[in-house]
Amino acid sequence: MNKLFDLDSPFIRVLNRIADLMILNILVLFLCIPVVTAGAAFTAMHFVLLKIVRDEEGYLVKGFFKSFKQNFKQATLLWLLMLFLIALIVLDLMIIKFAGMDLPRIYTILILAIALILLIVAVYVFPVLARFDNTIKNTLRNAFFISFLNLPKSILMLLLLFLPAVIMYFSSYSFIFMVLFGFSAPAYASAYLYSGIFKKLEPEVQEPVSDYDFSITTDNGDEETK
Repeated sequence: MNKLFDLDSPFIRVLNRIADLMILNILVLFLCIPVVTAGAAFTAMHFVLLKIVRDEEGYLVKGFFKSFKQNFKQATLLWLLMLFLIALIVLDLMIIKFAGMDLPRIYTILILAIALILLIVAVYVFPVLARFDNTIKNTLRNAFFISFLNLPKSILMLLLLFLPAVIMYFSSYSFIFMVLFGFSAPAYASAYLYSGIFKKLEPEVQEPVSDYDFSITTDNGDEETK
Protein backbone atom coordinates (compact mmCIF):
# COMPACT_ATOMS: atom_id res chain seq x y z
CA MET A 1 0.00 0.00 0.00
CA ASN A 2 2.83 2.38 0.81
CA LYS A 3 4.30 1.83 -2.65
CA LEU A 4 1.07 3.17 -4.13
CA PHE A 5 1.91 6.61 -2.73
CA ASP A 6 5.60 6.61 -3.59
CA LEU A 7 6.60 9.68 -5.60
CA ASP A 8 7.64 7.49 -8.53
CA SER A 9 4.62 5.19 -8.45
CA PRO A 10 2.30 5.09 -11.50
CA PHE A 11 -0.59 6.30 -9.34
CA ILE A 12 1.26 9.44 -8.21
CA ARG A 13 2.55 10.10 -11.73
CA VAL A 14 -1.01 9.97 -13.07
CA LEU A 15 -2.17 12.37 -10.35
CA ASN A 16 0.71 14.73 -11.15
CA ARG A 17 -0.15 14.65 -14.84
CA ILE A 18 -3.82 15.39 -14.12
CA ALA A 19 -2.75 18.31 -11.93
CA ASP A 20 -0.44 19.60 -14.69
CA LEU A 21 -3.26 19.51 -17.23
CA MET A 22 -5.61 21.29 -14.84
CA ILE A 23 -3.12 24.08 -14.14
CA LEU A 24 -2.32 24.42 -17.83
CA ASN A 25 -5.98 24.55 -18.81
CA ILE A 26 -6.78 27.22 -16.22
CA LEU A 27 -3.84 29.33 -17.46
CA VAL A 28 -5.05 29.05 -21.06
CA LEU A 29 -8.67 29.73 -20.09
CA PHE A 30 -7.67 32.84 -18.15
CA LEU A 31 -5.50 34.17 -20.99
CA CYS A 32 -8.26 33.53 -23.54
CA ILE A 33 -10.58 35.98 -21.77
CA PRO A 34 -9.02 39.03 -23.50
CA VAL A 35 -9.41 37.07 -26.81
CA VAL A 36 -6.43 38.77 -28.43
CA THR A 37 -3.98 36.84 -26.21
CA ALA A 38 -5.51 33.44 -27.00
CA GLY A 39 -3.03 32.65 -29.79
CA ALA A 40 -0.03 33.15 -27.52
CA ALA A 41 -1.74 31.07 -24.82
CA PHE A 42 -2.33 28.16 -27.22
CA THR A 43 1.28 28.35 -28.40
CA ALA A 44 2.59 28.31 -24.83
CA MET A 45 0.31 25.37 -24.02
CA HIS A 46 1.73 23.32 -26.90
CA PHE A 47 5.27 24.29 -25.93
CA VAL A 48 4.73 22.82 -22.46
CA LEU A 49 2.78 19.76 -23.63
CA LEU A 50 5.41 18.75 -26.18
CA LYS A 51 8.01 18.76 -23.42
CA ILE A 52 5.69 16.74 -21.19
CA VAL A 53 5.08 13.98 -23.75
CA ARG A 54 8.84 13.82 -24.40
CA ASP A 55 9.59 13.64 -20.67
CA GLU A 56 11.51 16.92 -20.89
CA GLU A 57 9.29 18.97 -18.64
CA GLY A 58 10.72 21.46 -16.17
CA TYR A 59 8.78 24.15 -14.35
CA LEU A 60 5.34 24.16 -15.97
CA VAL A 61 4.25 27.73 -15.21
CA LYS A 62 7.70 29.19 -15.90
CA GLY A 63 7.97 27.36 -19.21
CA PHE A 64 4.45 28.41 -20.17
CA PHE A 65 5.06 32.11 -19.66
CA LYS A 66 8.50 31.92 -21.27
CA SER A 67 6.93 30.64 -24.48
CA PHE A 68 4.00 33.04 -24.12
CA LYS A 69 6.38 35.99 -24.04
CA GLN A 70 8.74 34.76 -26.77
CA ASN A 71 5.99 33.94 -29.28
CA PHE A 72 3.47 36.62 -28.36
CA LYS A 73 3.82 38.80 -31.46
CA GLN A 74 3.72 36.04 -34.06
CA ALA A 75 1.08 34.03 -32.22
CA THR A 76 -1.17 37.06 -31.91
CA LEU A 77 -0.87 37.93 -35.60
CA LEU A 78 -1.60 34.33 -36.59
CA TRP A 79 -4.55 34.20 -34.20
CA LEU A 80 -6.03 37.44 -35.59
CA LEU A 81 -5.58 36.10 -39.11
CA MET A 82 -7.44 32.92 -38.15
CA LEU A 83 -10.27 34.93 -36.56
CA PHE A 84 -10.54 37.02 -39.72
CA LEU A 85 -10.78 33.94 -41.94
CA ILE A 86 -13.39 32.38 -39.64
CA ALA A 87 -15.45 35.58 -39.71
CA LEU A 88 -15.17 35.71 -43.50
CA ILE A 89 -16.38 32.12 -43.94
CA VAL A 90 -19.26 32.60 -41.50
CA LEU A 91 -20.26 35.81 -43.29
CA ASP A 92 -20.24 34.06 -46.68
CA LEU A 93 -22.44 31.25 -45.33
CA MET A 94 -24.86 33.75 -43.80
CA ILE A 95 -25.09 35.66 -47.08
CA ILE A 96 -25.84 32.47 -48.98
CA LYS A 97 -28.49 31.43 -46.43
CA PHE A 98 -30.27 34.73 -45.76
CA ALA A 99 -29.69 36.91 -48.82
CA GLY A 100 -32.34 35.08 -50.81
CA MET A 101 -29.97 34.45 -53.70
CA ASP A 102 -30.62 31.31 -55.69
CA LEU A 103 -27.00 30.17 -55.85
CA PRO A 104 -25.96 26.66 -56.91
CA ARG A 105 -25.35 24.31 -53.99
CA ILE A 106 -21.77 23.92 -55.16
CA TYR A 107 -20.93 27.33 -53.67
CA THR A 108 -21.87 26.19 -50.17
CA ILE A 109 -19.95 22.94 -50.62
CA LEU A 110 -16.91 24.88 -51.84
CA ILE A 111 -16.94 27.23 -48.85
CA LEU A 112 -17.30 24.32 -46.43
CA ALA A 113 -14.43 22.50 -48.16
CA ILE A 114 -12.22 25.58 -47.80
CA ALA A 115 -13.21 25.86 -44.14
CA LEU A 116 -12.27 22.20 -43.57
CA ILE A 117 -8.87 22.69 -45.21
CA LEU A 118 -8.21 25.76 -43.08
CA LEU A 119 -9.18 23.87 -39.91
CA ILE A 120 -6.88 20.97 -40.75
CA VAL A 121 -3.99 23.39 -41.25
CA ALA A 122 -4.93 25.40 -38.16
CA VAL A 123 -4.47 22.46 -35.78
CA TYR A 124 -0.74 22.57 -36.56
CA VAL A 125 -0.16 26.33 -36.59
CA PHE A 126 0.42 26.84 -32.87
CA PRO A 127 2.32 23.56 -32.30
CA VAL A 128 4.65 24.45 -35.18
CA LEU A 129 5.13 27.95 -33.82
CA ALA A 130 5.80 26.56 -30.34
CA ARG A 131 8.50 24.17 -31.55
CA PHE A 132 10.13 25.93 -34.50
CA ASP A 133 11.44 29.48 -34.68
CA ASN A 134 10.36 30.84 -38.04
CA THR A 135 8.57 33.64 -39.89
CA ILE A 136 4.78 33.82 -39.99
CA LYS A 137 4.80 32.97 -43.68
CA ASN A 138 6.97 29.89 -43.20
CA THR A 139 5.02 28.81 -40.12
CA LEU A 140 1.83 28.78 -42.17
CA ARG A 141 3.53 27.06 -45.07
CA ASN A 142 5.08 24.40 -42.87
CA ALA A 143 1.78 23.83 -41.04
CA PHE A 144 0.13 23.31 -44.43
CA PHE A 145 2.72 20.77 -45.62
CA ILE A 146 2.78 18.88 -42.32
CA SER A 147 -1.00 18.70 -42.09
CA PHE A 148 -1.53 17.19 -45.55
CA LEU A 149 1.53 14.96 -45.50
CA ASN A 150 0.14 13.46 -42.28
CA LEU A 151 -3.56 13.68 -43.09
CA PRO A 152 -4.88 10.79 -40.93
CA LYS A 153 -3.22 12.22 -37.82
CA SER A 154 -4.37 15.71 -38.80
CA ILE A 155 -8.00 14.59 -39.01
CA LEU A 156 -7.70 12.81 -35.66
CA MET A 157 -6.25 15.99 -34.10
CA LEU A 158 -9.14 17.97 -35.54
CA LEU A 159 -11.63 15.54 -34.02
CA LEU A 160 -9.87 15.81 -30.66
CA LEU A 161 -10.10 19.59 -30.89
CA PHE A 162 -13.88 19.51 -31.27
CA LEU A 163 -14.50 16.65 -28.86
CA PRO A 164 -15.05 18.89 -25.78
CA ALA A 165 -17.65 20.93 -27.71
CA VAL A 166 -19.48 17.72 -28.67
CA ILE A 167 -19.41 16.57 -25.04
CA MET A 168 -20.83 19.91 -23.90
CA TYR A 169 -23.61 19.67 -26.47
CA PHE A 170 -24.84 16.38 -25.03
CA SER A 171 -24.22 17.10 -21.34
CA SER A 172 -24.52 20.36 -19.44
CA TYR A 173 -22.46 18.85 -16.62
CA SER A 174 -19.43 18.79 -18.91
CA PHE A 175 -18.91 22.50 -18.21
CA ILE A 176 -16.69 21.47 -15.30
CA PHE A 177 -14.63 19.31 -17.66
CA MET A 178 -14.22 22.27 -20.01
CA VAL A 179 -12.97 24.50 -17.20
CA LEU A 180 -10.46 21.92 -15.99
CA PHE A 181 -9.42 20.06 -19.15
CA GLY A 182 -11.26 21.48 -22.18
CA PHE A 183 -8.13 22.85 -23.87
CA SER A 184 -5.27 20.93 -22.30
CA ALA A 185 -6.60 17.35 -22.54
CA PRO A 186 -7.23 17.32 -26.33
CA ALA A 187 -3.95 19.17 -26.91
CA TYR A 188 -2.14 16.66 -24.70
CA ALA A 189 -3.44 13.78 -26.82
CA SER A 190 -2.55 15.71 -29.99
CA ALA A 191 1.00 16.27 -28.73
CA TYR A 192 1.55 12.51 -28.79
CA LEU A 193 0.50 12.52 -32.44
CA TYR A 194 2.63 15.41 -33.69
CA SER A 195 5.68 14.76 -31.50
CA GLY A 196 6.85 11.95 -33.78
CA ILE A 197 6.20 14.07 -36.87
CA PHE A 198 8.31 16.92 -35.49
CA LYS A 199 11.14 14.55 -34.53
CA LYS A 200 11.45 13.48 -38.16
CA LEU A 201 11.83 17.13 -39.18
CA GLU A 202 14.09 18.41 -36.42
CA PRO A 203 17.38 16.86 -37.70
CA GLU A 204 16.71 18.37 -41.12
CA VAL A 205 17.06 21.92 -39.82
CA GLN A 206 20.84 21.54 -39.88
CA GLU A 207 20.86 21.90 -43.67
CA PRO A 208 18.70 23.93 -46.09
CA VAL A 209 15.68 22.02 -47.34
CA SER A 210 13.25 22.83 -50.11
CA ASP A 211 9.91 21.84 -48.58
CA TYR A 212 10.51 23.05 -45.03
CA ASP A 213 12.31 26.12 -43.78
CA PHE A 214 12.64 25.43 -40.08
CA SER A 215 14.81 26.85 -37.38
CA ILE A 216 14.41 25.54 -33.86
CA THR A 217 14.90 26.76 -30.35
CA THR A 218 16.91 24.34 -28.29
CA ASP A 219 16.14 23.49 -24.69
CA ASN A 220 18.71 25.92 -23.33
CA GLY A 221 17.14 28.78 -25.22
CA ASP A 222 19.80 29.03 -27.94
CA GLU A 223 18.54 29.16 -31.51
CA GLU A 224 19.66 26.91 -34.31
CA THR A 225 18.87 28.18 -37.77
CA LYS A 226 19.09 26.44 -41.09
